[in-house]
Amino acid sequence: MGERPTMVNDGNNSAADFLPGTLDLESLRSAAAHCEGCGRYRNATQTVFGEGSPQATFMLVGEVPGDQEDRQGHPFVGPAGRVLDKGLAEAGIPRDDVYVTNAVKHFSFTLRGKRRIHQKPTAAEITACHPWLDAELEVVDPRVIVVLGATAARALLGPAFRVTRSRGEPVPLGDALAVATIHPSAVLRAPDRDAAYAGFLADLQVAARAA
Repeated sequence: MGERPTMVNDGNNSAADFLPGTLDLESLRSAAAHCEGCGRYRNATQTVFGEGSPQATFMLVGEVPGDQEDRQGHPFVGPAGRVLDKGLAEAGIPRDDVYVTNAVKHFSFTLRGKRRIHQKPTAAEITACHPWLDAELEVVDPRVIVVLGATAARALLGPAFRVTRSRGEPVPLGDALAVATIHPSAVLRAPDRDAAYAGFLADLQVAARAA
């Protein structure tokens, strides 16, 4: 388990080619470390897989790892992660009852001076990475899925879903309820951070009540 697959990415692979035979979080994380299901792995420092309780009530799904996540190998450890942690605490969602992950597991960037600015994943990259997210959902089997931003919404709720139109509204997703909201990084970019955070917190409170 966890050995590097002996195959070459011909550009038509997806994460499905790298899934382990046994679906548990340890096996998935080990296998994902060697994923070459899309081209994003080439410039990433490492795969940033999901983390948290395998029996979590809440699964939070973001977009892609950011600069700090890529360097440290953990999801939501940068500035957006601090916004998320604050929101969870104020919404009454216990951090040890949460599993956090991203729709796409590799960081890709453009340089702006010395800063690495993350690149939004393409539809093909979201599709290629989806088997990891499907597997995480199967293993964790959360009651509530918090969908953080447009990329996660596309991956989980389809391209027609609009976070701006339907945020904070619980919708069925398999056996769970999904609640979409903005990505916490959007709070940091907002002209009025206080207002953006208040809306973000209100959506998290909806998720907390949905459990």
